[in-house]
Amino acid sequence: MERIAVFPGSFDPITLGHYDIIERAAPLFDKIIVAIGQNAQKNYMFTLEQRRKWLEESLQRFPNIQVDVYEGLTVDYCKKVGASFILRGLRNPADFEFEKAIAHTNRAITEKHIETVFLLTSSGKSYISSSIVRDVIRNKGNYEILVPLEVRI
Repeated sequence: MERIAVFPGSFDPITLGHYDIIERAAPLFDKIIVAIGQNAQKNYMFTLEQRRKWLEESLQRFPNIQVDVYEGLTVDYCKKVGASFILRGLRNPADFEFEKAIAHTNRAITEKHIETVFLLTSSGKSYISSSIVRDVIRNKGNYEILVPLEVRI
């Protein structure tokens, strides 16, 4: 049975923290789908097309990774693509508590078992978040040290 994981997020934009999780998870799964979630209530800084382009360009060296877009519940998307795992990165204890609640909810609302796999972000990247990167960009700071080379504004 093929081990397929979904790594969901808004990736607004992809950061070195995201990249770290993907790079370290790539050998663990046969396929990882980096899935850009669409949320109508969320105001994104970058268009869906731009976020997808950055992901595809920065992840092209990984043959078992693909980029996709979805709406709705992540567990429903997992069922649609045949994924048995949801991949999540943890930066700090607050991330753990938030992600733990989502993982428990996902297990409660789906009849097909989908396991959440947590990876700790490498210590040198644990402070990076998309919201911090967006703030640095808005204030014309040096965002380039926080994102993959392919992300250029």
